[in-house]
Amino acid sequence: MKLTARLAACALALAGAATAHAHNVWLMPSSTVLSKAEWITVDAAVSNDLFFFNHVPLRLDGLVVTGPDGAEVKPENLHTGKLRSVFDLNLTKPGTYRLAVINGGLFANYKDKATGQPKRWRGTAENFAKEVPADAQELRVTQSAGRVETFVTVGKPTPIKPSAQGLELIPVTQPADLVKGEKATFAFHIDGKPAADLEVVLVHGGTRYRDSVGEIKTKTDAKGEFTVTWPTAGMYWIDADAKDDKTSLPQAKERRLSYVGTVEVLP
Repeated sequence: MKLTARLAACALALAGAATAHAHNVWLMPSSTVLSKAEWITVDAAVSNDLFFFNHVPLRLDGLVVTGPDGAEVKPENLHTGKLRSVFDLNLTKPGTYRLAVINGGLFANYKDKATGQPKRWRGTAENFAKEVPADAQELRVTQSAGRVETFVTVGKPTPIKPSAQGLELIPVTQPADLVKGEKATFAFHIDGKPAADLEVVLVHGGTRYRDSVGEIKTKTDAKGEFTVTWPTAGMYWIDADAKDDKTSLPQAKERRLSYVGTVEVLP
């Protein structure tokens, strides 16, 4: 399936950016670092607490798994239940894999010309002209593009090739080399260019058992980079959002970009 088709299919997967960010959306692999070729299982959910299944599943329509050689890896045994989705991966080649759910779509608010009643619409660029009246009054259209991802490495890590589409994380420090008490550097890019002065939030898992979320907040520099020293080992959630006017539909005046990643920090 082509990327544009995946974006269209996943336009409703998260029920919009507002729903995704009102809760915690994430991918959780059973292992992030493997010494040899093995199977892994990945959970996907939108939850009230980080890495717990207690809200709704994350739909897998926009799932893209990219192998170390840039080729697509086919997930197996996909299933979506009441609280989570799950899939298996057979990781046969050494290197770093990128697992991502890519979503995108359009959101419109307008008034019906005949009745004056307010209307809301959500869908794809392909369906916009067919489903939104050409004479819609007070039309406001917003485009969205999001990425939810994680990384898994078999043997020696390999570089992550950017897609140069939307907001994405570029690991400067390899995801397989994250260690408690050590510094790690990442960069954020928007459409392949450094995203400067972007606010980044990192949260250690296990929020269910803490009185406070314990967010780590930082900002990217002129090169789009930020550095974090990991206070403790475990799974971490990385979140960033951006807005611009680089839409692909003339009627859309704003583009909302979102990114969520899961990384593991070792002891």
